[in-house]
Amino acid sequence: MTTAERESRPVRHEAGGFIPGHTGSEGERPAYSLRAPLSPPLPVLITVPHAGRDYPSPLLAAMRDPDYACLRLEDRLIDEVAALVAEETGAVLIMAHAPRAMLDLNRARDDVDWDMIEGHRSPRVRHSMANRRARSGLGLVPRRLPGHGEIWRRQLPAAELESRIEGIHRPYHAATARELARIRDQWGAALLIDLHSMPPLRRTRELPDPPAFVLGDRFGTSCVSALASHGYRFLEARGHSVAHNRPYAGGYVLETHGAPKRGIHALQLEVCRSSYLDARLERSTARIKPLARLLAAWVRELGIETARMAAGGTIQLAAE
Repeated sequence: MTTAERESRPVRHEAGGFIPGHTGSEGERPAYSLRAPLSPPLPVLITVPHAGRDYPSPLLAAMRDPDYACLRLEDRLIDEVAALVAEETGAVLIMAHAPRAMLDLNRARDDVDWDMIEGHRSPRVRHSMANRRARSGLGLVPRRLPGHGEIWRRQLPAAELESRIEGIHRPYHAATARELARIRDQWGAALLIDLHSMPPLRRTRELPDPPAFVLGDRFGTSCVSALASHGYRFLEARGHSVAHNRPYAGGYVLETHGAPKRGIHALQLEVCRSSYLDARLERSTARIKPLARLLAAWVRELGIETARMAAGGTIQLAAE
C-alpha cells in the first residue's frame, strides 16, 4: 500500500471503556483505542491486549516494586510494532491502554485468585478449574512473578475488581467481537491476530534453536490448519526460527473469539523482545522498523489467504 493510498483511506477512531483509579487532574482515561479503516483492504483485526502503560497513581502505590513488576508484565512496546503494521496493511487495530498489572485481558473474568480479594465470601470456588492460571500467580489480576514473589502490598477490594472488569474487560472484548463480526459480514471470513511479545526463550534439548516467533492456535481449535501452516511457513522461509503452540498456544482471546465454523479465525503471535528492544529489553531500537515490515508482509499474506478461503478460492478485493 502506497503512502497516498494509506492517507486517503477514511479511518474510524474510537476510544472505549475506562481505567479505574485516575482521579483529579489525571481525569478519566479510555481502556482501549480502535483504529478501523471504513473499508479495510484485508479481513484482518490485530489486537494488542498487553500493550497498556497507563498506570493510575493508586495502582503504582499498591505495588511492592512497580518499576520491576510493570516492566515484566508488559508486552514491552509491542504496540509500536502493531501500530506500524496496521498503518502499512490497513488492518483494523484494537490497542489496550489499561495495563496488564491492573487486569489481564487474555484471562477469563473468573480466572481469579480469590485469596487476594478482600472480603470475598465464596471459598468453595477458590480451587476450581476456572482459576487454575490465577493460582500460578498470573490470573485476571496478576499476583506473583517468578523470581520476584508477591506484586501487591495489600488485598484488592472486591468492588475494585468489579470496576476493572466493567471498565476494561467487558468493553474491550465487546469491541473485539463487534469488529470481527463486521469484518466477517463484509468479507465472508475474518482473521484475528492477537499480538504479544515474549522474553528470549532459553536453549534446551527440545529447543536447541530458541524461536524468534511462536505461533499459537490453541492446538488447531481457533483457526483452520491451512492458515496456521501458511503463517508458519512464511516466517520459516524467510530464515526465522518459529515454534507452533509451544510454549504459547494462546489464551482467553483465542478461546473466546476464534470460531472457525463461523468464519472467524484467530492466531496468537509471540515475538521475541530481543528482536526489537535493547539489551535491557526496555527501549525500542532501529530494528523495530524491519520487524514491522516483516510482520506487515506476514499479515498481508494471511489476510489474502483468509479472503481467498472466504471467496472459495478466488481472492476477494475490498471495495475502494
